Amino acid sequence: MKSLDQKLAKIRDGEYTPKDFIIADAKDADMALGQMAPGPARGQEAIGHAHAFASRKAYLEAMRKIVHSGEIDILLASASTIEILAGEKLFESTAVTPAVRCNDTTDIWSPRGGRYAKAQSRPFRTADLEAVRKFVDLGLYSITFSNDPDRDLYTLEAYSLFREDAAAVGMRHFLEVFNPPADADLPPESVGTFVGDSITRCLAGVVSAQQPIFLKIAFNGRRAMEELTSYDPERLIVGILGGAKGTTRDLFELLSQSVRAGARVALFGRKINYADDPVTLLGLMRRVIEGDVAPKEAVRLYHDALQSWGIQPTLSLEEDIVVSDPVLKLEM
Repeated sequence: MKSLDQKLAKIRDGEYTPKDFIIADAKDADMALGQMAPGPARGQEAIGHAHAFASRKAYLEAMRKIVHSGEIDILLASASTIEILAGEKLFESTAVTPAVRCNDTTDIWSPRGGRYAKAQSRPFRTADLEAVRKFVDLGLYSITFSNDPDRDLYTLEAYSLFREDAAAVGMRHFLEVFNPPADADLPPESVGTFVGDSITRCLAGVVSAQQPIFLKIAFNGRRAMEELTSYDPERLIVGILGGAKGTTRDLFELLSQSVRAGARVALFGRKINYADDPVTLLGLMRRVIEGDVAPKEAVRLYHDALQSWGIQPTLSLEEDIVVSDPVLKLEM
Protein backbone atom coordinates (compact mmCIF):
# COMPACT_ATOMS: atom_id res chain seq x y z
CA MET A 1 0.00 0.00 0.00
CA LYS A 2 1.25 3.48 -0.88
CA SER A 3 1.90 5.93 1.96
CA LEU A 4 -0.94 8.15 0.71
CA ASP A 5 -3.53 5.41 1.15
CA GLN A 6 -2.20 4.45 4.57
CA LYS A 7 -2.33 8.03 5.77
CA LEU A 8 -5.78 8.74 4.32
CA ALA A 9 -7.12 5.66 6.10
CA LYS A 10 -5.77 6.86 9.44
CA ILE A 11 -7.16 10.36 8.95
CA ARG A 12 -10.61 9.02 8.05
CA ASP A 13 -10.58 6.66 11.03
CA GLY A 14 -9.81 9.50 13.43
CA GLU A 15 -6.34 8.08 14.20
CA TYR A 16 -4.30 10.93 12.71
CA THR A 17 -0.91 11.87 14.17
CA PRO A 18 1.52 14.43 12.68
CA LYS A 19 3.45 11.56 11.08
CA ASP A 20 0.39 10.98 8.89
CA PHE A 21 0.59 14.44 7.31
CA ILE A 22 0.62 14.13 3.51
CA ILE A 23 3.13 16.03 1.38
CA ALA A 24 2.80 16.42 -2.39
CA ASP A 25 5.41 17.86 -4.71
CA ALA A 26 3.60 19.77 -7.45
CA LYS A 27 5.64 19.55 -10.65
CA ASP A 28 2.74 20.31 -13.00
CA ALA A 29 3.81 23.87 -13.82
CA ASP A 30 4.35 23.08 -17.51
CA MET A 31 0.54 23.19 -17.85
CA ALA A 32 0.63 26.81 -16.70
CA LEU A 33 4.08 28.28 -17.31
CA GLY A 34 5.30 26.34 -20.33
CA GLN A 35 9.08 26.55 -20.72
CA MET A 36 9.45 28.43 -17.43
CA ALA A 37 8.14 25.42 -15.45
CA PRO A 38 11.48 23.82 -14.49
CA GLY A 39 12.63 26.99 -12.77
CA PRO A 40 16.05 28.64 -13.04
CA ALA A 41 18.89 26.83 -14.78
CA ARG A 42 21.56 25.68 -12.35
CA GLY A 43 24.95 24.04 -12.43
CA GLN A 44 26.20 23.02 -15.86
CA GLU A 45 22.88 23.95 -17.47
CA ALA A 46 23.38 27.56 -16.44
CA ILE A 47 26.67 27.71 -18.35
CA GLY A 48 26.11 28.71 -21.95
CA HIS A 49 22.39 28.00 -21.69
CA ALA A 50 20.11 29.59 -24.28
CA HIS A 51 17.85 31.08 -21.61
CA ALA A 52 17.52 31.45 -17.85
CA PHE A 53 15.32 28.40 -17.30
CA ALA A 54 16.28 24.76 -16.86
CA SER A 55 15.42 22.10 -19.44
CA ARG A 56 12.71 19.47 -19.19
CA LYS A 57 15.47 16.88 -18.78
CA ALA A 58 16.59 18.65 -15.58
CA TYR A 59 12.95 18.94 -14.44
CA LEU A 60 12.46 15.18 -14.82
CA GLU A 61 15.70 14.44 -12.99
CA ALA A 62 14.61 16.67 -10.09
CA MET A 63 11.39 14.64 -9.86
CA ARG A 64 13.26 11.33 -9.82
CA LYS A 65 15.52 12.58 -7.04
CA ILE A 66 12.61 13.73 -4.88
CA VAL A 67 10.66 10.50 -5.41
CA HIS A 68 13.69 8.44 -4.36
CA SER A 69 14.26 10.65 -1.31
CA GLY A 70 11.26 9.14 0.46
CA GLU A 71 10.16 12.57 1.70
CA ILE A 72 6.92 12.91 -0.31
CA ASP A 73 3.69 10.96 -0.65
CA ILE A 74 2.46 12.30 -4.00
CA LEU A 75 4.19 13.52 -7.15
CA LEU A 76 1.80 15.69 -9.16
CA ALA A 77 2.78 16.42 -12.76
CA SER A 78 1.36 16.76 -16.26
CA ALA A 79 0.07 13.65 -18.01
CA SER A 80 2.99 13.62 -20.44
CA THR A 81 5.47 13.76 -17.56
CA ILE A 82 3.87 11.02 -15.46
CA GLU A 83 3.64 8.82 -18.56
CA ILE A 84 7.42 9.04 -18.92
CA LEU A 85 8.15 8.36 -15.24
CA ALA A 86 5.60 5.56 -14.98
CA GLY A 87 7.12 4.01 -18.10
CA GLU A 88 10.43 3.93 -16.23
CA LYS A 89 8.61 2.09 -13.40
CA LEU A 90 9.74 4.85 -11.05
CA PHE A 91 6.75 4.46 -8.74
CA GLU A 92 6.73 0.66 -8.53
CA SER A 93 9.59 0.50 -6.03
CA THR A 94 8.60 3.51 -3.91
CA ALA A 95 5.76 4.54 -1.59
CA VAL A 96 5.01 7.60 -3.74
CA THR A 97 1.68 7.90 -5.57
CA PRO A 98 1.77 9.56 -9.01
CA ALA A 99 -0.97 12.05 -9.91
CA VAL A 100 -1.74 14.08 -13.02
CA ARG A 101 -3.30 17.51 -13.47
CA CYS A 102 -6.55 16.67 -15.21
CA ASN A 103 -7.67 20.16 -16.19
CA ASP A 104 -5.97 23.39 -17.13
CA THR A 105 -8.49 26.20 -16.94
CA THR A 106 -7.56 29.48 -18.57
CA ASP A 107 -6.86 31.24 -15.28
CA ILE A 108 -3.62 29.24 -14.92
CA TRP A 109 -2.40 29.95 -18.46
CA SER A 110 0.65 32.12 -17.81
CA PRO A 111 2.87 32.48 -20.89
CA ARG A 112 5.27 35.38 -20.92
CA GLY A 113 3.46 38.37 -22.41
CA GLY A 114 0.06 36.71 -22.05
CA ARG A 115 -3.07 38.38 -20.71
CA TYR A 116 -5.24 35.36 -19.89
CA ALA A 117 -5.22 36.13 -16.15
CA LYS A 118 -7.11 39.36 -16.89
CA ALA A 119 -9.98 37.53 -18.61
CA GLN A 120 -12.78 35.45 -17.15
CA SER A 121 -11.69 31.90 -16.37
CA ARG A 122 -12.99 29.23 -18.73
CA PRO A 123 -12.97 25.50 -17.95
CA PHE A 124 -10.77 23.36 -20.17
CA ARG A 125 -9.23 19.86 -20.09
CA THR A 126 -6.22 18.81 -22.11
CA ALA A 127 -5.78 15.40 -20.45
CA ASP A 128 -7.75 12.43 -21.83
CA LEU A 129 -8.86 10.49 -18.74
CA GLU A 130 -9.17 7.16 -20.53
CA ALA A 131 -5.62 7.47 -21.84
CA VAL A 132 -4.27 8.73 -18.51
CA ARG A 133 -5.91 5.92 -16.54
CA LYS A 134 -3.59 3.40 -18.19
CA PHE A 135 -0.74 4.52 -15.95
CA VAL A 136 -2.27 6.49 -13.05
CA ASP A 137 -5.44 6.41 -10.93
CA LEU A 138 -5.26 9.82 -9.23
CA GLY A 139 -5.78 13.26 -10.71
CA LEU A 140 -6.10 16.90 -9.71
CA TYR A 141 -9.08 18.97 -10.81
CA SER A 142 -9.08 22.72 -10.16
CA ILE A 143 -11.89 25.26 -9.97
CA THR A 144 -12.25 28.94 -9.14
CA PHE A 145 -15.42 30.42 -7.64
CA SER A 146 -15.91 33.95 -8.97
CA ASN A 147 -19.04 35.14 -7.11
CA ASP A 148 -20.80 35.40 -10.46
CA PRO A 149 -23.68 32.96 -11.07
CA ASP A 150 -23.10 32.50 -14.80
CA ARG A 151 -19.36 31.97 -14.49
CA ASP A 152 -19.71 29.67 -11.47
CA LEU A 153 -22.48 27.65 -13.09
CA TYR A 154 -20.26 27.09 -16.12
CA THR A 155 -17.40 26.03 -13.83
CA LEU A 156 -19.52 23.62 -11.77
CA GLU A 157 -21.10 22.03 -14.84
CA ALA A 158 -17.63 21.28 -16.18
CA TYR A 159 -16.63 19.79 -12.81
CA SER A 160 -19.76 17.62 -12.82
CA LEU A 161 -18.86 16.25 -16.26
CA PHE A 162 -15.33 15.56 -15.06
CA ARG A 163 -16.61 13.54 -12.08
CA GLU A 164 -18.77 11.44 -14.40
CA ASP A 165 -15.85 10.79 -16.75
CA ALA A 166 -13.52 9.98 -13.85
CA ALA A 167 -16.03 7.53 -12.37
CA ALA A 168 -16.44 5.84 -15.76
CA VAL A 169 -12.72 5.03 -15.97
CA GLY A 170 -12.20 4.37 -12.25
CA MET A 171 -10.14 7.43 -11.47
CA ARG A 172 -10.13 9.26 -8.14
CA HIS A 173 -9.28 12.91 -7.73
CA PHE A 174 -8.46 15.72 -5.34
CA LEU A 175 -9.94 19.17 -5.73
CA GLU A 176 -7.96 22.40 -5.95
CA VAL A 177 -9.94 25.57 -5.26
CA PHE A 178 -8.25 28.86 -6.07
CA ASN A 179 -9.20 32.12 -4.39
CA PRO A 180 -11.69 34.28 -6.31
CA PRO A 181 -10.27 36.73 -8.86
CA ALA A 182 -9.84 40.39 -8.06
CA ASP A 183 -13.11 41.31 -9.78
CA ALA A 184 -15.22 39.04 -7.56
CA ASP A 185 -16.45 41.98 -5.46
CA LEU A 186 -15.52 40.37 -2.14
CA PRO A 187 -14.02 42.20 0.85
CA PRO A 188 -10.64 40.64 1.78
CA GLU A 189 -11.91 39.42 5.15
CA SER A 190 -14.66 37.39 3.41
CA VAL A 191 -12.50 35.50 0.92
CA GLY A 192 -11.74 32.54 3.19
CA THR A 193 -15.32 32.00 4.36
CA PHE A 194 -16.66 32.51 0.82
CA VAL A 195 -14.33 29.77 -0.43
CA GLY A 196 -15.19 27.45 2.46
CA ASP A 197 -18.94 27.87 2.05
CA SER A 198 -18.68 27.44 -1.71
CA ILE A 199 -16.72 24.21 -1.37
CA THR A 200 -19.07 22.59 1.13
CA ARG A 201 -22.09 23.73 -0.86
CA CYS A 202 -20.84 22.33 -4.16
CA LEU A 203 -19.86 18.97 -2.62
CA ALA A 204 -23.03 18.49 -0.55
CA GLY A 205 -24.80 16.91 -3.52
CA VAL A 206 -21.90 14.64 -4.48
CA VAL A 207 -22.00 10.98 -3.40
CA SER A 208 -18.99 9.51 -1.61
CA ALA A 209 -17.80 7.54 -4.65
CA GLN A 210 -17.30 10.80 -6.56
CA GLN A 211 -16.08 13.01 -3.72
CA PRO A 212 -12.50 14.34 -3.90
CA ILE A 213 -10.17 12.44 -1.59
CA PHE A 214 -8.92 15.78 -0.24
CA LEU A 215 -8.90 19.51 -0.97
CA LYS A 216 -6.14 21.89 -2.00
CA ILE A 217 -6.82 25.52 -1.06
CA ALA A 218 -5.02 28.74 -0.21
CA PHE A 219 -4.39 29.62 3.43
CA ASN A 220 -6.72 32.55 4.12
CA GLY A 221 -6.03 32.80 7.83
CA ARG A 222 -6.49 30.48 10.77
CA ARG A 223 -10.17 31.18 11.38
CA ALA A 224 -11.28 30.30 7.85
CA MET A 225 -9.08 27.20 7.80
CA GLU A 226 -10.33 25.98 11.18
CA GLU A 227 -13.96 26.43 10.13
CA LEU A 228 -13.42 24.22 7.10
CA THR A 229 -11.19 21.59 8.72
CA SER A 230 -13.60 21.12 11.64
CA TYR A 231 -16.75 20.94 9.50
CA ASP A 232 -16.45 17.26 8.45
CA PRO A 233 -12.85 16.20 9.19
CA GLU A 234 -13.10 12.51 8.24
CA ARG A 235 -14.87 13.16 4.92
CA LEU A 236 -13.52 16.59 3.94
CA ILE A 237 -9.73 16.42 4.34
CA VAL A 238 -8.16 19.83 3.78
CA GLY A 239 -4.78 20.55 2.21
CA ILE A 240 -2.94 23.81 1.54
CA LEU A 241 -1.36 25.07 -1.66
CA GLY A 242 1.97 26.83 -1.59
CA GLY A 243 1.47 29.80 -3.88
CA ALA A 244 4.40 32.09 -4.63
CA LYS A 245 7.98 31.17 -3.73
CA GLY A 246 8.37 33.65 -0.84
CA THR A 247 11.06 33.10 1.78
CA THR A 248 11.93 29.82 3.44
CA ARG A 249 10.47 31.24 6.65
CA ASP A 250 7.19 31.80 4.77
CA LEU A 251 7.14 28.12 3.82
CA PHE A 252 7.72 26.87 7.35
CA GLU A 253 5.29 29.37 8.87
CA LEU A 254 2.62 28.38 6.35
CA LEU A 255 3.07 24.75 7.30
CA SER A 256 3.06 25.42 11.02
CA GLN A 257 0.00 27.67 11.01
CA SER A 258 -1.95 25.39 8.67
CA VAL A 259 -1.19 22.27 10.72
CA ARG A 260 -2.39 24.00 13.88
CA ALA A 261 -5.58 24.99 12.02
CA GLY A 262 -6.28 21.38 11.03
CA ALA A 263 -4.73 20.99 7.56
CA ARG A 264 -3.61 17.42 6.81
CA VAL A 265 -2.00 17.87 3.38
CA ALA A 266 0.50 20.28 1.80
CA LEU A 267 0.90 20.59 -1.97
CA PHE A 268 3.79 22.87 -2.81
CA GLY A 269 5.19 23.67 -6.25
CA ARG A 270 7.48 26.69 -6.50
CA LYS A 271 8.30 26.59 -2.79
CA ILE A 272 9.98 23.21 -3.39
CA ASN A 273 11.10 23.56 -6.99
CA TYR A 274 12.86 26.91 -6.45
CA ALA A 275 14.58 25.80 -3.24
CA ASP A 276 18.37 25.67 -3.21
CA ASP A 277 18.19 22.10 -1.83
CA PRO A 278 14.67 20.63 -2.19
CA VAL A 279 15.34 17.31 -0.44
CA THR A 280 16.85 18.96 2.65
CA LEU A 281 13.93 21.39 2.67
CA LEU A 282 11.41 18.52 2.57
CA GLY A 283 13.10 16.81 5.51
CA LEU A 284 12.81 19.99 7.57
CA MET A 285 9.18 20.39 6.51
CA ARG A 286 8.49 17.04 8.17
CA ARG A 287 10.22 18.20 11.35
CA VAL A 288 8.14 21.41 11.46
CA ILE A 289 4.93 19.45 10.88
CA GLU A 290 5.75 17.03 13.68
CA GLY A 291 6.61 19.86 16.07
CA ASP A 292 10.25 18.84 16.36
CA VAL A 293 11.52 22.28 15.33
CA ALA A 294 10.00 25.77 15.16
CA PRO A 295 9.79 27.58 11.79
CA LYS A 296 12.46 30.16 12.60
CA GLU A 297 14.91 27.52 13.82
CA ALA A 298 14.14 25.39 10.74
CA VAL A 299 15.39 28.23 8.52
CA ARG A 300 18.66 28.33 10.44
CA LEU A 301 19.05 24.56 10.13
CA TYR A 302 18.34 24.79 6.40
CA HIS A 303 21.07 27.39 5.89
CA ASP A 304 23.49 25.35 8.01
CA ALA A 305 22.82 22.40 5.70
CA LEU A 306 23.37 24.52 2.59
CA GLN A 307 26.68 25.71 3.97
CA SER A 308 27.77 22.16 4.79
CA TRP A 309 27.00 21.08 1.21
CA GLY A 310 28.80 24.07 -0.25
CA ILE A 311 25.61 25.47 -1.77
CA GLN A 312 25.39 29.24 -2.16
CA PRO A 313 21.89 30.25 -0.99
CA THR A 314 19.76 32.46 -3.21
CA LEU A 315 18.85 34.56 -0.16
CA SER A 316 21.06 35.27 2.82
CA LEU A 317 19.96 33.92 6.18
CA GLU A 318 18.98 37.43 7.25
CA GLU A 319 16.71 37.78 4.21
CA ASP A 320 15.37 34.22 4.28
CA ILE A 321 14.37 34.20 7.95
CA VAL A 322 11.87 37.05 7.46
CA VAL A 323 8.12 36.43 7.14
CA SER A 324 7.05 38.31 3.99
CA ASP A 325 3.52 36.95 3.47
CA PRO A 326 0.94 39.43 4.89
CA VAL A 327 -1.58 36.66 5.74
CA LEU A 328 1.01 34.79 7.77
CA LYS A 329 2.08 37.97 9.57
CA LEU A 330 -1.46 38.53 10.80
CA GLU A 331 -1.48 35.15 12.52
CA MET A 332 1.82 35.57 14.39
